[in-house]
Amino acid sequence: MSFQYPVMFGVALLVGAACVVGLRRLMLERSRAYAAAGVSARGGVRHYLAPVLFLAAVVFLLLAVARPQATLGVPRTSGTVILAFDVSNSMGADDITPTRLAAAQSAAIAFVEAQPTTVDIGVIAFSQGALSTHTPANRHAETVDAIKRLRVTGGTSLGQAILGSLTAIVGRPVTLPEPPAQPPDLGYHSDATIVLLTDGEDTGGPDALAAAELASNAGVHIQTVGVGTVEGSTVDIDGYQVSTALDEDLLTQIATATGGAYHRAQDAGALDAAYRDLDLRTTIEPQPIELTGPIVALALLLLLTGAVLTIHWFGRIL
Repeated sequence: MSFQYPVMFGVALLVGAACVVGLRRLMLERSRAYAAAGVSARGGVRHYLAPVLFLAAVVFLLLAVARPQATLGVPRTSGTVILAFDVSNSMGADDITPTRLAAAQSAAIAFVEAQPTTVDIGVIAFSQGALSTHTPANRHAETVDAIKRLRVTGGTSLGQAILGSLTAIVGRPVTLPEPPAQPPDLGYHSDATIVLLTDGEDTGGPDALAAAELASNAGVHIQTVGVGTVEGSTVDIDGYQVSTALDEDLLTQIATATGGAYHRAQDAGALDAAYRDLDLRTTIEPQPIELTGPIVALALLLLLTGAVLTIHWFGRIL
Protein backbone atom coordinates (compact mmCIF):
# COMPACT_ATOMS: atom_id res chain seq x y z
CA MET A 1 0.00 0.00 0.00
CA SER A 2 1.17 3.52 -0.76
CA PHE A 3 -0.08 7.01 0.10
CA GLN A 4 -0.30 10.08 -2.08
CA TYR A 5 0.14 12.26 1.03
CA PRO A 6 2.27 10.20 3.43
CA VAL A 7 2.44 13.06 5.96
CA MET A 8 -1.28 12.65 6.60
CA PHE A 9 -0.72 8.94 7.18
CA GLY A 10 1.72 9.92 9.94
CA VAL A 11 -0.83 12.34 11.36
CA ALA A 12 -3.48 9.61 11.38
CA LEU A 13 -1.13 7.30 13.30
CA LEU A 14 -0.31 10.00 15.86
CA VAL A 15 -3.97 10.88 16.34
CA GLY A 16 -4.85 7.20 16.67
CA ALA A 17 -2.14 6.65 19.27
CA ALA A 18 -3.24 9.76 21.17
CA CYS A 19 -6.86 8.52 21.15
CA VAL A 20 -5.82 5.15 22.57
CA VAL A 21 -3.72 6.75 25.33
CA GLY A 22 -6.41 9.32 26.17
CA LEU A 23 -9.21 6.76 26.29
CA ARG A 24 -7.13 4.45 28.46
CA ARG A 25 -6.39 7.29 30.88
CA LEU A 26 -10.07 8.25 30.99
CA MET A 27 -11.03 4.68 31.85
CA LEU A 28 -8.49 4.54 34.69
CA GLU A 29 -9.58 7.89 36.15
CA ARG A 30 -13.21 6.84 35.97
CA SER A 31 -12.43 3.61 37.81
CA ARG A 32 -10.51 5.53 40.55
CA ALA A 33 -13.37 8.00 40.97
CA TYR A 34 -15.92 5.21 41.43
CA ALA A 35 -13.57 3.45 43.87
CA ALA A 36 -13.06 6.65 45.90
CA ALA A 37 -16.83 7.09 46.10
CA GLY A 38 -17.21 3.53 47.29
CA VAL A 39 -19.40 2.45 44.40
CA SER A 40 -18.80 0.02 41.59
CA ALA A 41 -18.68 1.21 38.00
CA ARG A 42 -21.78 0.32 36.03
CA GLY A 43 -22.55 0.32 32.37
CA GLY A 44 -19.44 -1.59 31.34
CA VAL A 45 -18.74 -1.48 27.64
CA ARG A 46 -21.67 0.84 26.96
CA HIS A 47 -19.78 3.81 28.36
CA TYR A 48 -16.81 3.30 26.07
CA LEU A 49 -18.01 1.66 22.87
CA ALA A 50 -19.56 4.78 21.32
CA PRO A 51 -16.49 7.00 22.01
CA VAL A 52 -14.23 4.27 20.60
CA LEU A 53 -16.31 4.15 17.41
CA PHE A 54 -16.27 7.96 17.07
CA LEU A 55 -12.50 8.18 17.61
CA ALA A 56 -11.86 5.30 15.16
CA ALA A 57 -13.97 7.13 12.57
CA VAL A 58 -11.83 10.26 13.00
CA VAL A 59 -8.66 8.23 12.49
CA PHE A 60 -10.03 6.61 9.33
CA LEU A 61 -11.10 10.00 7.95
CA LEU A 62 -7.56 11.29 8.47
CA LEU A 63 -6.26 8.15 6.78
CA ALA A 64 -8.55 8.84 3.80
CA VAL A 65 -7.03 12.32 3.46
CA ALA A 66 -3.67 10.57 2.88
CA ARG A 67 -5.19 9.08 -0.33
CA PRO A 68 -4.14 5.42 0.18
CA GLN A 69 -3.61 3.24 -2.88
CA ALA A 70 -3.13 -0.50 -3.33
CA THR A 71 -1.65 -2.18 -6.40
CA LEU A 72 -3.85 -5.04 -7.54
CA GLY A 73 -3.60 -7.44 -10.46
CA VAL A 74 -6.45 -6.62 -12.85
CA PRO A 75 -7.32 -9.16 -15.57
CA ARG A 76 -7.82 -7.66 -19.01
CA THR A 77 -7.93 -8.78 -22.59
CA SER A 78 -4.85 -7.56 -24.42
CA GLY A 79 -2.41 -8.38 -27.19
CA THR A 80 -2.55 -8.37 -30.96
CA VAL A 81 -5.35 -9.79 -33.14
CA ILE A 82 -5.00 -10.12 -36.92
CA LEU A 83 -8.27 -10.51 -38.81
CA ALA A 84 -7.31 -12.30 -42.02
CA PHE A 85 -10.18 -12.16 -44.53
CA ASP A 86 -10.46 -14.44 -47.51
CA VAL A 87 -11.52 -12.13 -50.36
CA SER A 88 -11.37 -14.78 -53.09
CA ASN A 89 -14.22 -15.10 -55.59
CA SER A 90 -15.71 -18.01 -53.66
CA MET A 91 -16.40 -15.66 -50.73
CA GLY A 92 -19.01 -14.01 -52.93
CA ALA A 93 -21.22 -17.12 -52.64
CA ASP A 94 -24.64 -16.45 -51.14
CA ASP A 95 -25.09 -19.60 -49.05
CA ILE A 96 -24.78 -17.15 -46.14
CA THR A 97 -27.01 -14.07 -46.52
CA PRO A 98 -26.21 -11.73 -48.18
CA THR A 99 -22.80 -13.24 -49.08
CA ARG A 100 -20.06 -15.05 -47.20
CA LEU A 101 -17.78 -11.99 -47.21
CA ALA A 102 -20.51 -9.52 -46.24
CA ALA A 103 -21.60 -11.70 -43.31
CA ALA A 104 -17.96 -12.08 -42.20
CA GLN A 105 -17.48 -8.31 -42.39
CA SER A 106 -20.56 -7.62 -40.32
CA ALA A 107 -19.56 -10.06 -37.57
CA ALA A 108 -15.96 -8.78 -37.57
CA ILE A 109 -17.08 -5.17 -37.16
CA ALA A 110 -19.20 -6.13 -34.14
CA PHE A 111 -16.19 -7.97 -32.69
CA VAL A 112 -13.83 -4.99 -33.19
CA GLU A 113 -16.26 -2.52 -31.64
CA ALA A 114 -16.56 -4.72 -28.55
CA GLN A 115 -12.81 -4.88 -27.87
CA PRO A 116 -11.02 -2.64 -25.34
CA THR A 117 -8.22 -0.34 -26.48
CA THR A 118 -5.73 -2.75 -24.92
CA VAL A 119 -6.24 -4.99 -27.97
CA ASP A 120 -4.36 -4.02 -31.15
CA ILE A 121 -6.28 -5.22 -34.22
CA GLY A 122 -4.93 -5.51 -37.76
CA VAL A 123 -6.64 -6.51 -41.02
CA ILE A 124 -5.24 -8.73 -43.77
CA ALA A 125 -7.04 -9.30 -47.08
CA PHE A 126 -5.90 -12.40 -48.94
CA SER A 127 -6.67 -14.19 -52.17
CA GLN A 128 -3.70 -15.49 -54.19
CA GLY A 129 -1.50 -13.13 -52.18
CA ALA A 130 -1.87 -11.28 -48.89
CA LEU A 131 -2.24 -7.53 -48.49
CA SER A 132 -2.07 -5.75 -45.14
CA THR A 133 -4.89 -3.23 -45.26
CA HIS A 134 -4.52 -2.07 -41.65
CA THR A 135 -1.50 -2.60 -39.41
CA PRO A 136 -2.20 -3.72 -35.83
CA ALA A 137 -3.24 -0.73 -33.68
CA ASN A 138 -5.82 0.22 -31.07
CA ARG A 139 -7.47 2.71 -33.44
CA HIS A 140 -10.55 0.53 -33.83
CA ALA A 141 -12.54 3.01 -35.94
CA GLU A 142 -9.84 2.76 -38.62
CA THR A 143 -9.99 -1.04 -38.34
CA VAL A 144 -13.73 -0.97 -39.01
CA ASP A 145 -13.17 1.25 -42.08
CA ALA A 146 -10.56 -1.20 -43.42
CA ILE A 147 -12.99 -4.11 -43.01
CA LYS A 148 -15.73 -2.25 -44.86
CA ARG A 149 -13.45 -1.68 -47.87
CA LEU A 150 -12.91 -5.41 -48.55
CA ARG A 151 -14.07 -6.76 -51.94
CA VAL A 152 -13.94 -10.23 -53.52
CA THR A 153 -11.31 -11.02 -56.16
CA GLY A 154 -9.00 -13.87 -57.28
CA GLY A 155 -8.27 -17.28 -55.79
CA THR A 156 -7.35 -18.43 -52.28
CA SER A 157 -3.97 -18.95 -50.62
CA LEU A 158 -4.27 -19.81 -46.93
CA GLY A 159 -0.48 -20.06 -46.70
CA GLN A 160 -0.10 -16.47 -47.90
CA ALA A 161 -2.76 -15.39 -45.41
CA ILE A 162 -0.81 -16.85 -42.50
CA LEU A 163 2.53 -15.49 -43.70
CA GLY A 164 1.00 -12.05 -44.29
CA SER A 165 -0.47 -12.09 -40.79
CA LEU A 166 2.88 -13.08 -39.27
CA THR A 167 4.50 -10.23 -41.19
CA ALA A 168 2.06 -7.81 -39.58
CA ILE A 169 2.77 -9.26 -36.13
CA VAL A 170 6.59 -9.29 -36.23
CA GLY A 171 6.97 -6.15 -38.34
CA ARG A 172 9.14 -7.64 -41.10
CA PRO A 173 8.55 -9.87 -44.13
CA VAL A 174 8.02 -13.53 -43.29
CA THR A 175 8.46 -16.29 -45.87
CA LEU A 176 8.75 -20.06 -45.78
CA PRO A 177 12.35 -21.25 -46.19
CA GLU A 178 13.32 -23.71 -48.89
CA PRO A 179 14.44 -27.09 -47.47
CA PRO A 180 16.86 -27.83 -45.93
CA ALA A 181 17.07 -24.23 -44.64
CA GLN A 182 16.02 -23.63 -41.04
CA PRO A 183 12.80 -21.68 -40.37
CA PRO A 184 13.36 -18.01 -39.52
CA ASP A 185 13.47 -16.87 -35.90
CA LEU A 186 10.36 -14.70 -35.48
CA GLY A 187 10.70 -14.28 -31.73
CA TYR A 188 7.92 -15.37 -29.38
CA HIS A 189 4.57 -13.61 -29.58
CA SER A 190 2.31 -15.44 -27.14
CA ASP A 191 -0.07 -12.48 -26.97
CA ALA A 192 -0.85 -12.62 -30.72
CA THR A 193 -3.82 -14.36 -32.35
CA ILE A 194 -4.63 -14.77 -36.04
CA VAL A 195 -8.32 -15.09 -36.88
CA LEU A 196 -8.51 -16.74 -40.30
CA LEU A 197 -11.90 -16.17 -41.95
CA THR A 198 -12.26 -18.27 -45.07
CA ASP A 199 -14.29 -20.88 -46.91
CA GLY A 200 -11.20 -23.05 -46.70
CA GLU A 201 -10.73 -23.88 -50.38
CA ASP A 202 -6.99 -23.46 -50.79
CA THR A 203 -6.21 -22.92 -54.48
CA GLY A 204 -2.58 -21.80 -54.29
CA GLY A 205 0.73 -22.04 -52.38
CA PRO A 206 2.65 -21.76 -50.19
CA ASP A 207 1.86 -24.74 -47.98
CA ALA A 208 -0.73 -23.64 -45.40
CA LEU A 209 0.22 -26.28 -42.80
CA ALA A 210 3.93 -25.37 -43.06
CA ALA A 211 2.98 -21.72 -42.50
CA ALA A 212 0.86 -22.76 -39.51
CA GLU A 213 3.86 -24.61 -38.06
CA LEU A 214 5.91 -21.43 -38.41
CA ALA A 215 3.22 -19.53 -36.49
CA SER A 216 3.18 -22.20 -33.80
CA ASN A 217 6.97 -21.90 -33.33
CA ALA A 218 6.46 -18.16 -32.74
CA GLY A 219 3.78 -18.80 -30.09
CA VAL A 220 1.00 -17.41 -32.31
CA HIS A 221 -2.38 -19.11 -32.12
CA ILE A 222 -4.56 -19.37 -35.22
CA GLN A 223 -8.32 -19.45 -34.74
CA THR A 224 -9.97 -20.56 -37.98
CA VAL A 225 -13.53 -19.60 -38.89
CA GLY A 226 -15.12 -21.58 -41.68
CA VAL A 227 -17.47 -19.25 -43.54
CA GLY A 228 -20.03 -21.13 -45.58
CA THR A 229 -21.77 -24.49 -45.64
CA VAL A 230 -20.41 -27.97 -46.20
CA GLU A 231 -23.00 -28.43 -48.96
CA GLY A 232 -21.60 -25.34 -50.68
CA SER A 233 -22.96 -23.06 -53.36
CA THR A 234 -22.11 -21.81 -56.84
CA VAL A 235 -20.55 -18.49 -57.74
CA ASP A 236 -20.33 -16.72 -61.09
CA ILE A 237 -16.67 -16.17 -62.09
CA ASP A 238 -16.04 -14.59 -65.52
CA GLY A 239 -19.31 -15.98 -66.84
CA TYR A 240 -18.70 -19.49 -65.50
CA GLN A 241 -20.64 -21.18 -62.69
CA VAL A 242 -18.04 -22.51 -60.21
CA SER A 243 -19.00 -24.80 -57.34
CA THR A 244 -17.54 -23.92 -53.93
CA ALA A 245 -17.87 -25.67 -50.55
CA LEU A 246 -16.34 -25.41 -47.10
CA ASP A 247 -13.10 -27.39 -46.53
CA GLU A 248 -13.37 -28.04 -42.79
CA ASP A 249 -10.59 -30.63 -42.59
CA LEU A 250 -7.87 -28.19 -43.68
CA LEU A 251 -9.10 -25.44 -41.36
CA THR A 252 -9.18 -27.84 -38.43
CA GLN A 253 -5.61 -28.98 -39.14
CA ILE A 254 -4.35 -25.38 -39.33
CA ALA A 255 -5.97 -24.44 -36.02
CA THR A 256 -4.86 -27.61 -34.25
CA ALA A 257 -1.24 -27.14 -35.36
CA THR A 258 -1.08 -23.84 -33.43
CA GLY A 259 -3.14 -24.75 -30.37
CA GLY A 260 -6.15 -22.86 -31.73
CA ALA A 261 -9.65 -24.02 -32.55
CA TYR A 262 -11.85 -24.32 -35.60
CA HIS A 263 -15.25 -22.58 -35.62
CA ARG A 264 -18.00 -23.43 -38.11
CA ALA A 265 -20.04 -20.41 -39.23
CA GLN A 266 -22.90 -21.50 -41.48
CA ASP A 267 -25.00 -18.37 -40.96
CA ALA A 268 -24.72 -14.83 -39.57
CA GLY A 269 -25.67 -15.93 -36.05
CA ALA A 270 -23.01 -18.64 -36.04
CA LEU A 271 -20.42 -16.08 -37.17
CA ASP A 272 -21.24 -13.86 -34.18
CA ALA A 273 -21.01 -16.89 -31.87
CA ALA A 274 -17.63 -17.85 -33.38
CA TYR A 275 -16.23 -14.43 -32.50
CA ARG A 276 -17.56 -14.63 -28.95
CA ASP A 277 -15.82 -18.00 -28.55
CA LEU A 278 -12.42 -16.76 -29.75
CA ASP A 279 -9.71 -17.60 -27.23
CA LEU A 280 -8.06 -14.20 -26.88
CA ARG A 281 -5.29 -13.60 -24.35
CA THR A 282 -6.11 -12.46 -20.83
CA THR A 283 -3.24 -10.91 -18.90
CA ILE A 284 -2.90 -9.72 -15.33
CA GLU A 285 -1.73 -6.13 -15.22
CA PRO A 286 -0.81 -4.29 -12.00
CA GLN A 287 -3.06 -1.30 -11.53
CA PRO A 288 -3.17 1.19 -8.65
CA ILE A 289 -6.58 1.22 -6.97
CA GLU A 290 -7.43 4.18 -4.73
CA LEU A 291 -8.91 3.15 -1.39
CA THR A 292 -10.13 6.59 -0.28
CA GLY A 293 -13.79 5.84 -1.02
CA PRO A 294 -14.01 2.55 0.92
CA ILE A 295 -12.16 4.07 3.91
CA VAL A 296 -14.50 7.08 4.02
CA ALA A 297 -17.45 4.69 3.82
CA LEU A 298 -16.06 2.71 6.76
CA ALA A 299 -15.59 5.91 8.78
CA LEU A 300 -19.18 6.98 8.12
CA LEU A 301 -20.41 3.51 9.09
CA LEU A 302 -18.52 3.75 12.41
CA LEU A 303 -19.99 7.22 13.08
CA LEU A 304 -23.52 6.04 12.30
CA THR A 305 -23.14 2.90 14.44
CA GLY A 306 -21.82 4.94 17.38
CA ALA A 307 -24.68 7.42 17.10
CA VAL A 308 -27.36 4.71 16.90
CA LEU A 309 -25.96 2.80 19.90
CA THR A 310 -25.66 5.96 22.00
CA ILE A 311 -29.25 7.01 21.26
CA HIS A 312 -30.50 3.48 21.98
CA TRP A 313 -28.62 3.15 25.28
CA PHE A 314 -28.73 6.69 26.66
CA GLY A 315 -31.41 8.51 24.65
CA ARG A 316 -28.89 11.07 23.39
CA ILE A 317 -25.88 11.21 21.06
CA LEU A 318 -23.27 12.17 23.68
